[in-house]
Amino acid sequence: MILPPLPITQVLPDMTAALAKGNRAVLSAPPGAGKTTLVPLVLLDEAWCTGKIILLEPRRLAARAAASRMAWLLSESVGDRVGYRMRLDNRISAMTRIEVVTEGVFARMILDDPELKGVSAVLFDEFHERSLDADFGLALALDVQAALREDLRIVVMSATLDVERVARLLDNPPVIKSQGRSFPIDIRYRDRPPHERIEETMTRAIVESHRAEAGSILAFLPGQAEIRRTVERLEGKFGSETLVVPLYGNLSQKEQDLAIRPAAPGTRKIVLATSIAETSITIDGVRIVIDSGLQRLPVFEPATGITRLETVKVSLASADQRAGRAGRTEPGIAVRLWHPGQTAALPPFSPPQILASDLAGLALDLAHWGVQDPASLAFLDPPPAPALKEARALLRQLAALNSSGGMTEKGKLMRDLALPPRLAAMAISSAEQGFAQQACLLAVLLTEQGLGGTDVDLDERLRRFRMEKGERAEAARKLAARIASDLPKTKRAADRGAAAGHLLLHAYPDRIALQRGGRGRFVMANGRGAELPETDRLAAAQMLVVADLTGRAAKARILAAAEISRSDVEEELSDAIMEGAECFFDAGSREVRARQVRRLGAIIFSEKPLPRPVGEEAARALAEGVRELGLDALPFSKDSLQLRARIGFLHRSIGEPWPDVSDKVLLARLDDWFVPFQGRASGLNSIDPGSLSEGLRSMIPYELAQDLNKLAPTHFEAPTGQRHAIRYDGEEPVLAIRVQELFGLKSHPAVAGGKLPLVLELTSPAHRPIQTTRDLSGFWAGSWKDVRAEMRGRYPRHPWPENPAEAVPTTRAKPRGT
Repeated sequence: MILPPLPITQVLPDMTAALAKGNRAVLSAPPGAGKTTLVPLVLLDEAWCTGKIILLEPRRLAARAAASRMAWLLSESVGDRVGYRMRLDNRISAMTRIEVVTEGVFARMILDDPELKGVSAVLFDEFHERSLDADFGLALALDVQAALREDLRIVVMSATLDVERVARLLDNPPVIKSQGRSFPIDIRYRDRPPHERIEETMTRAIVESHRAEAGSILAFLPGQAEIRRTVERLEGKFGSETLVVPLYGNLSQKEQDLAIRPAAPGTRKIVLATSIAETSITIDGVRIVIDSGLQRLPVFEPATGITRLETVKVSLASADQRAGRAGRTEPGIAVRLWHPGQTAALPPFSPPQILASDLAGLALDLAHWGVQDPASLAFLDPPPAPALKEARALLRQLAALNSSGGMTEKGKLMRDLALPPRLAAMAISSAEQGFAQQACLLAVLLTEQGLGGTDVDLDERLRRFRMEKGERAEAARKLAARIASDLPKTKRAADRGAAAGHLLLHAYPDRIALQRGGRGRFVMANGRGAELPETDRLAAAQMLVVADLTGRAAKARILAAAEISRSDVEEELSDAIMEGAECFFDAGSREVRARQVRRLGAIIFSEKPLPRPVGEEAARALAEGVRELGLDALPFSKDSLQLRARIGFLHRSIGEPWPDVSDKVLLARLDDWFVPFQGRASGLNSIDPGSLSEGLRSMIPYELAQDLNKLAPTHFEAPTGQRHAIRYDGEEPVLAIRVQELFGLKSHPAVAGGKLPLVLELTSPAHRPIQTTRDLSGFWAGSWKDVRAEMRGRYPRHPWPENPAEAVPTTRAKPRGT
């Protein structure tokens, strides 16, 4: 085999030497260096490589392209010594030595065979994309290497890599860097006008670049919608010698191959792509890249269970990766549709997927691996605790985990299916009722975007999917059949018909939705609202099961759902429907009420009012009302507000164990200081303000209670004997007092055991401010002279002595005639 003259060839000896001596290496090589195809081929001939090499790629398109390129270099067909394996397509034979797999496939491989029998090396390509499957796969591979397979080689490769962090994770193995691209790239900037849609700017940039430069064009846009709109705008702008083609994940293999295939002689190609074209593939003939600077990333909200897509700026690493596409085969041009000054503000790398993903699948896999604490595995970024907690709660609801976090028998079956946990639970429950084939078709439909169209109604989408032609649809149906054949069936129902809603009940019990508030407006069992356009066919449905939605929690938009009847819900989920008396807070009346209710989560099937409650249960309902409305809803008296301010002052100035009484903490601790003192209240308006003071005092440790008045007194007793309230509502305690009442006082008043001086707001006899000071003695000796000169003319009937430190304090004016 003769290797092509690519930059990576210069460092291949370093790579082979590193893996001959050790079992780990990190490779950083820029786009076009040839790492994806040449590194596996070179390692295949090493003495230690007696088994297979597994090469991980982030996308199916990249996996197929890498396998095809390596097979071509070997003058073989894909499936001979080089093959690929992915969810809907395998090309592997008994002679295959290099398997190119998608990252999710590798995670399943290692979970099913922890020893990785017959595997000599695992290569993580384009690791900078930081997919959840890649992070998890690397953590598992390192665990296997440390415990079972010291001979296993692990290589992490990327064009744009945070090398230092990855090297630390791998215990600082050799780091090999390949310098330079194959060809130079001229980076140009063209700022997008304010408020102009990105497809407008992109269309103009493509037309101008097509006119001014030779070669094919690769344009990066954030998503399918922008690609479709740009295709529409480009119609009729070029002759037959220029082909405009889209490139994104939901296209068939033939459509993707059309995009990456070289343009025919004498023609040019304009490829409109998502981030799918950033890595591992070469689109021959491209020498112009136009980058929108945008990408679409999924963001998962654990509290709502919703994954929404956000359009965000690309990272600097992605921008460099995209620009590198222009220099793969000849000198190129990269046009960036933003101001050059904005480049420095781009984040260095895209956020790791593990920090913003639904972790239910990861949680199930961790349980299968026997790991309770993810910290025991070498994650570059550990899974966030809140998302992991919500994931495990969902798995318990789906009966995949038991109360101690171990896998149930159903959980083991779910883990064995090539489906996300929700859909695996649906397939198993449906198979028990004789609906295995329909459930698996629906599950595959939901995991392979674009199949069956984009209709919200999943019954309609499923109907179209069954009749859909094309290789991708056929492969998806075959996958569904394979999954169905692996399911245990307990009924001899011959897969009689089942509506999508009936099947989805077992996947999304928390997203059963009841129409409330009018056509197209629904409340889900998890308490969140969701909407459909009023013109949609499902908008009139009384109940739905929602399979996919996007948007913020307060106003989520339904993307995929199916109609369901109430009788089906009550029959299938009878164990989850609760009936009994409950207290609740009615925000409209600000009162606690009671009712006999039958409900599924937030969906109420029936209710009957009960007598108004009091006692602890009512107090807890009141607390929920306070959480909903905020602390301002409570009738704090002037004394209770001052008490709270005094406690807060001591917490800020002295610290623990004086309690924090900020809004955030008080709302979080309502069960401690509020609920125990509201046994007689039935509404916010019937709360005794004194009970709020009692509750606040209860937060003070017993041994400190007697110190409250000494350290933060409510009043200051002036030399006249008059008591004046001290304010603690600011950063410092403040005393407002007429200056005449402090005559004769030589030391400055202080609190906190004399350690913190009061801020004195000295006022005139008319209670108007004349001076603020933290040093009374200094004021008497200094600026008093100027104050006295001004005030004696304005208030001649009041005393203004030359030496106030020796004068007699008073609250009175001078007697007449003096």
